[in-house]
Amino acid sequence: MSGMNAPVRFSTKIAVLLRDDLLGWQRLNVTAFLVSGIPMAAPDVIGDPYADADDVSYLPMFRQPVLIFEGGKELLKAAHGRALTRDVAMSIFTSDLFATGHDADNRAAVRAVRTEDLDLVGLAVHGPRTAIDKILKGAVMHR
Repeated sequence: MSGMNAPVRFSTKIAVLLRDDLLGWQRLNVTAFLVSGIPMAAPDVIGDPYADADDVSYLPMFRQPVLIFEGGKELLKAAHGRALTRDVAMSIFTSDLFATGHDADNRAAVRAVRTEDLDLVGLAVHGPRTAIDKILKGAVMHR
């Protein structure tokens, strides 16, 4: 049983970077949307299903922590640029998505804007620990 409490060091990292001027509800909403796509690019990040003592089943979750960071608009833009040059899975959330009502509108809103002009409010990345650390350089843990 003592091995269950031993810290695990994963070779990969899942991280979310949020713009520091978001409202509380926006931070939660953006985070949920951003991490939802990661299992599509990296199915191995999902653990096994859960069950309680009464044998009620629950959905599986990420098998490793999701680290949440924050930073200013320029830091987000820089992190996005660094992520584009590395072999990592990335999802983005732009300010335009707060005004859309469903997935097709979300994709159209992103598609309408050139990469360099995206008004990013959040991004999520998954990849090797060292690559993620370099991408998030200058970001601080979310408070």
